[in-house]
Amino acid sequence: MRYHGPLLTKPAADGLLAARDAGEPAWSGSLDLGRSSAAAALLADGWEWRGQHYPYPGTLKERTIYWWDGDGFAAVSRYAGSLIKLVPTEWDAPTFEIDGIKMLPTSKESPVDDARRKVALVQPAGMRVLDTCGGLGYFAACCLDAGVASIQSFEKNEDVLWLRALNPWSPDPATSGGRLQLAHADVSKAIVALPDAGFDAVLHDPPRFGIAGELYSQAFYDQLARVIKRGGRLFHYTGTPNRLTSGRDLPREVARRLEKSGFRAGPALDGVLATRR
Repeated sequence: MRYHGPLLTKPAADGLLAARDAGEPAWSGSLDLGRSSAAAALLADGWEWRGQHYPYPGTLKERTIYWWDGDGFAAVSRYAGSLIKLVPTEWDAPTFEIDGIKMLPTSKESPVDDARRKVALVQPAGMRVLDTCGGLGYFAACCLDAGVASIQSFEKNEDVLWLRALNPWSPDPATSGGRLQLAHADVSKAIVALPDAGFDAVLHDPPRFGIAGELYSQAFYDQLARVIKRGGRLFHYTGTPNRLTSGRDLPREVARRLEKSGFRAGPALDGVLATRR
């Protein structure tokens, strides 16, 4: 179920409260992380937005997004062995963190713009795309914008799916016209049931190697080679972990394994671009 209520950050809440304290009848700004701008009516006992009444927020923390859970404004975060939270960025589109580790690059550009550059490498227009590790869905959103025919996306973490339901920047399968199918499943296991040559392109953005080594294995790359058609492109995000501390070259390791599985592979952006031979 998608959430359509307000999302508050500290700057938005500060603006709302400042307008109230100044005696303004309304405050204009974004309550959906920059997706739109609208006016909230300011009343003595609270404020109204999209026909709903809300109390004024208390003290909010930086680097935290808050949603209305029916009783109050709660942080968009969960703890189930790991702390996972949606985190605001200067680019409006949020990133997310697991135990304080940022899952998407945001230092130089919006995570959506970063995703768009990577998606462009596989040229998804009119194609069937496999999105192995869906995350917040930014790869899928960019594929939909680019005119993909269909995209099959997998996400293993139930809490990440919960973040997606609250994040207005995450694409909604229900409004994709059937082009986006999102499965709550571990792609390392689900991939064996996917058809041979069933996809024209693949986007592979796995968690770091230390967390999900199976998604960097020769066996998994053999499966990727099986499900993508000949001539199909694959972008594999790797980053450059441990390069400075240990000298490890993960992109080169990945490219070498992909070559063994039947791809031509080489470095591209912060990962590896491969083409099925």
